[in-house]
Parts: sequence; structure tokens; C-alpha cells
Amino acid sequence: MSRRESRPEASRECVLRPQREQCSNCGKLMRVSYHNKRTVCTLSGLCRLTVVIRCCQNRACERYHMAYHPEEEGIWALPQAEFGLEIIALVGALRYSEHRSIPEIHQQLRLRGIQISERNVTHLVERYEELVALRVADESRLQEVLRKQGRVILAIDGLEPDGEHEVLWVLRDCLSGEPLLARALLSSNKADLVALLEEAKQSLPVPITAVISDAEPAIRAAVREVLPGVPHQLCQFHYLRQASKPIVEADQHAKKELKKPIRGVRPIEQALQDRTDADAVATLRYCLAIRSAISDDAHPPLRPPGLLLHQRLELIHASLVRVAEKRGPSS
Repeated sequence: MSRRESRPEASRECVLRPQREQCSNCGKLMRVSYHNKRTVCTLSGLCRLTVVIRCCQNRACERYHMAYHPEEEGIWALPQAEFGLEIIALVGALRYSEHRSIPEIHQQLRLRGIQISERNVTHLVERYEELVALRVADESRLQEVLRKQGRVILAIDGLEPDGEHEVLWVLRDCLSGEPLLARALLSSNKADLVALLEEAKQSLPVPITAVISDAEPAIRAAVREVLPGVPHQLCQFHYLRQASKPIVEADQHAKKELKKPIRGVRPIEQALQDRTDADAVATLRYCLAIRSAISDDAHPPLRPPGLLLHQRLELIHASLVRVAEKRGPSS
């Protein structure tokens, strides 16, 4: 959908100049060739950027007439992007930390004065996921993290989506929480797991000092062969999950009952969507808080979602009571 309203004028301007003046290939002076103009939307408003571009004028250089952009340009926004990196970070936090939906994120950005469509919010969520994937896949960063901690406690587990399908084996470091290796294997026999562990062992810059897994015989045999003498602990979470099943079922029932009296949030939001007064804005924020509380499933059994929902609703209720006390009896 095309833009239906004109973009306001930028509230500030900034000129970005390259710090390097000499060509990295031939060492000769790079002259200013042209300027790019772009407007970037940030959390503090629109900023008009003037980007100074330098080029090497040495015809014998391999980088002849290749554009050299200012180093600072990359911290403002992605190439050819309209919205800054700080907005992408905010969208990612709302989506994955607060479990907000696309319409809710769109509403939050609009309340901050950011002109954006729901389709662009979806695009920003995708850009956030791509940036996170690049960060996780950065081998040099992972190597540096592991060197600083000096050792690896290896967790290994296989995920089988359906019978007779490939099993996704994931190896993760328990200290840093970083994924180390993931492979889809047609079988889960000892030989395949030995090769998988050998690959992980060779790629690590620090030793593996312990292993955690379930009680799968093939895993235990492979660990004994590849990592002899390394302590191997069976995952206590599997035992805890079995022991806590009655508690989890009761917690799920409690959450279901807690949700019943607070499902009328949508009509309230619809009734207030065209209002901009302080009472409407505050009420919409309470509605968002309730939606966030309902959508947070937590991670049973260690973080039971029913108890978490009860705690969050109690905080919301206490806040409403304080507001009512400050306003006094209505006339």
C-alpha cells in the first residue's frame, strides 16, 4: 500500500563525512565525488542525512571510482532503509520480549509519533530476525566468547518433528547459551553422533569439560568414545518435567480460568482507537498490558504460566486501584 499522507519535514540535519581520505589500495588521496541525500526515521524524529562520498581518482588503482561511504552511515540505518536501527531494535524487543502482535507494535510506534504502516512493521520484524541470525552465525564472535570463558559445558539433544523424518541435532554451550552446531541426520546411531561430536570438538577453541543430555543410549556411547573421562550428566529437566505434570496441569487450568473475565479487551480498544486524550491513552496502555500478560506462556514447570499471569494481573489491578484512589469518587 502506498503512502497516503505526506511525510513531515525532518526536524534535524546531519552531515556524514568519511574519516579515511587515502585509498586503502593505492594510498592516494580520495576526492569528494558526490553527495547522497537520505531521510532516516529515528525514535527522536526524522533526520535529513547528507552523505559525503569519496572515490579514488587513480586510474591504475583497482578501486578506481569505487564509492567509499562514511563509516558512521552504518550505525544510522541499513542500506536504502527508511527506518533507523534503533527502531528495528525496538520492534524486535516488543515482538520477542513483550510478545506483542504486529498491530500492537504498530500502535506503540504510532503513539511515539512514528509514521509507519503495519506492512512496514512486518518488514522490520523480518529485518530484526535477519540481523539476529547474522549475529548468532558470527564465527569470530562465538570464538571470542568461548575463549573468554575458557571451557564449554556441552548440551546435546535431538529434535524429531515426526516419525521417520530427519532428526535435527543441536549442540549448545550451557555457560554462554550459544548454539555451537546444528545438523539434520537421517539416523541417530552411534556412528553419526560420534562424527557430530568430533566436528564440534575440532571447531572449539577451548576444551569440553562436561556434557549434558538425555538418557539416549546412542548419545551415551558416542560421548564415551569422543570425550573419554569427561563428566556426562543426564538432564534433570526430563525427570522434573515428568514429576511436575500434575502441577503443570493444575497451572494450565488456573490460567484458563483467569483468562475468562478479561477477554473483553478488544471492544474497549476499538471504542478508544480514535481518541487521543490522556484517559484514552492510559486505558489503551492498560489493555496492552493485559494482552501481553495473556500471551506470555512462560516456560513450565520452572516458570508456570498460570502463576505468572496471576502475578501480572495482580500488578495491573493494584495499579488501577492506585489510580482510582488518586482520582477520588466520581461525581
